[in-house]
Amino acid sequence: MPSAPRDTASVRAVVEDATAAPSMHNAQPWKFRFLRDSGALHLRGDPTCTMPKADPTNRALHLGCGAALFNLRVAAAHAGWEPVTTLLPDPADPWLLASVDLSGPLFADDDLALLHPAVRRRHTSRFPFTDEEIPEAVMGGLSGAALLEGARLTFPDAWHLKAVLDLVHDAEGREALDPDVRGETARWTQTGSDEGASLREGIPAEAFGPRQRDVTAPVRDFAGRRTLPGRETATFEKWPRLALLGTTTDRPVDWLRAGEAMERVLLQATQDGLVASLTSQALEWPELRWAVRDPSSAVGHVHMVIRLGYGPVGPSTPRRPVDDVLDVV
Repeated sequence: MPSAPRDTASVRAVVEDATAAPSMHNAQPWKFRFLRDSGALHLRGDPTCTMPKADPTNRALHLGCGAALFNLRVAAAHAGWEPVTTLLPDPADPWLLASVDLSGPLFADDDLALLHPAVRRRHTSRFPFTDEEIPEAVMGGLSGAALLEGARLTFPDAWHLKAVLDLVHDAEGREALDPDVRGETARWTQTGSDEGASLREGIPAEAFGPRQRDVTAPVRDFAGRRTLPGRETATFEKWPRLALLGTTTDRPVDWLRAGEAMERVLLQATQDGLVASLTSQALEWPELRWAVRDPSSAVGHVHMVIRLGYGPVGPSTPRRPVDDVLDVV
């Protein structure tokens, strides 16, 4: 039976897996601190990675940190440790998002560890997907994965799908007309091939995917009005398979749980042979976000629109070195 992690190498490995999580514009808005004496690993939000225009409430920051927290739990279970997690443990310190007690061994078989192979295989794919249908059993399993983390994953029917796509396109138009939002997005994206080699955060040009010939899929075009030499144009699926991830209430603790659920869904989808991309454009405008939800469902607040299907796996995106995000005390 493995002992509690007290050495830096063990903690570094767990944190490195945690940082493989997705985050808005790959900003990686997390910091970790390991308290050696207690065996607790703290997850903190990083105020330097906020996006005041697109994410004024830091909801997306919480989602990204929640996804990192889920990866951390998976990595801990894989290593044989029981990740006892407390969300928002200190009301006086809102940037302390979670505390994970790693002081004890895994006391039961845990399906978290089964997801570990997908942690490094999961990459956002902004490429066209095929028209192959996703089996109902697979979609049901993804909905069940979200439920395990206290969230709901629903699949819009035809009329709701069209409404969501219209809202995404509306958001794209709003962003195109707002120089402040465009500038914030440009800060986290790189269009030069010589920039990618030293990139540690944000989205490199090779991860943008091709430009859509007919804009049908809800894939954010990070190039915007900028020209990328050699970038191809492609036809995307006309009727993409979308899933809406949401919760009944809309508090910071719900955002963290939604982030954990989002990553559990993405890892399960990866295990099932699916690829995915995320879009939050319509959710970044309060006047549009309320309309994304299905009024007939129990989901009160949508946190992410997930595009799922079969197709090429996206490239990996850069990550900060572990030493930049982890303190050991």
